[in-house]
Amino acid sequence: MTHTVVLIPGDGIGPEVSASVTSILEAARAPVQFVAHHAGQGALDHGHTDLLPQTTLDAILEHGVALKGPCTTPIGTGFRSVNVALRQTLKLFAAVRPVRSMPGVETRYTDVDLVIVRENTEGLYSGIENHITEDVVVSMKVATRGACERVSRWAFQYAQRRGRKKVTVFHKANIMKLTDGMFVDAARRIHKEFPDITHQEMIIDAALMRSVQDPTQFDVLLCENLYGDLVSDLFAGMVGGLGVTPGANIGESNAVFEAVHGSAPDIAGKNLANPLALLMSATMMLNYLAETRNDATCQTASDKIKRAYDTALRDKQTTRDLGGQLSTTQFTQAIIDRL
Repeated sequence: MTHTVVLIPGDGIGPEVSASVTSILEAARAPVQFVAHHAGQGALDHGHTDLLPQTTLDAILEHGVALKGPCTTPIGTGFRSVNVALRQTLKLFAAVRPVRSMPGVETRYTDVDLVIVRENTEGLYSGIENHITEDVVVSMKVATRGACERVSRWAFQYAQRRGRKKVTVFHKANIMKLTDGMFVDAARRIHKEFPDITHQEMIIDAALMRSVQDPTQFDVLLCENLYGDLVSDLFAGMVGGLGVTPGANIGESNAVFEAVHGSAPDIAGKNLANPLALLMSATMMLNYLAETRNDATCQTASDKIKRAYDTALRDKQTTRDLGGQLSTTQFTQAIIDRL
């Protein structure tokens, strides 16, 4: 069985790290074949007039899975964010960000192993803003019962499926009693369906204080859109940064796996970029294919790749941003050598 995956290389360092990842997946004999489509600045560079071409959306809808490199969204034109447009158009309601301490990557924290699940379609990121007067602007935070319950159920199901024990809801319902109150209430209702999973609630400011004191106390974090965005980068910093944290945006029938760091145009084309975040996202993609399409060979390939890059990191065979001396292509080869 071979699974067709839409590859969005992105721009800046995107094409370089995408090429690295596809070569590693091929060496690991992952049962996937890629079809390339474009978004963001990369779409304009390839002759499209839209930042998110309909052909790209149609391909994701057809094949159900995409792997996306970093995309630059031009300032002042088109969508305010290609990522937001993808999530809203494809109804990718759950942003999933695993964060774990990586071998060979030294930080002030150890043994961090948690997953952030972020509601991806509403909240303040709905982008509903209005001028009330010339000097007053209002931004509306949107919450719906259906979206709150949907992402809550997904988080508890994920915890149960992956053998995790606790879901902690970060909120500010003491102040935003209606929007965050609805989110908290939805999580409480859904928790009743999963009595084997511990349910915990924390006010977001206190939760952040406790996070930097001891991030190992958390397992699965459930957040509304804005909090999840901020918390994801905070925890990424605890384990080495965005270069070692993968990401996924998952809906009912489609999923986009992506590197969450920027396109770094200043080092594009210099063979310096670290492909690890996109590679880790690709292993998440293989896990997703294994679960949704009942294909154990995807899980085998994912496990093999994880062992290979963990070993390379432990051996300090990595790029300069992680303390190594290797180029993009050398790091790629170091992983392939360890498969």
